[in-house]
Amino acid sequence: MVKTLPPPPSGLFQGPQHLFPVRVYYEDTDLSGIVYHANYLRWFERARSDMLRLLEVDQRGAVEAGEGAYAVADLAIRYLAPARLDDAVIIETTATEIGAASVRLLQRATREKDLLAEMSVRVGFISPDGRPRRQPAPWRAAFETVLAPKDAA
Repeated sequence: MVKTLPPPPSGLFQGPQHLFPVRVYYEDTDLSGIVYHANYLRWFERARSDMLRLLEVDQRGAVEAGEGAYAVADLAIRYLAPARLDDAVIIETTATEIGAASVRLLQRATREKDLLAEMSVRVGFISPDGRPRRQPAPWRAAFETVLAPKDAA
């Protein structure tokens, strides 16, 4: 018998914003019972990866073809409230700026109406030798379809 398995969560777009659900598990918490700070970075990375997948940005294909890959160039994160075991958290990702070789994103972790953490991150496209290079044109075009209006971010 062939089983029909559910796909992994990939989130969805609501307008220019990508929404990615996560649940807080015991392994995500620290000794005090709140989410360990580094786990927000993991959640943000997963949300970015799945947002790219929904935009049909083939990161793996670009690496395998020797074109390059995205790398985090800079980030700033602010922690505002703790997430706890069993919380349902939504990672909101919005593209706020597109350059020739980079994209700036605003990412927020929310629980219902509570803002838990907020991060601004710039990812740059780099060649296999680590030098900045222009993003593939189709990738830039994909980001332009979800670029937030200047006053919305």
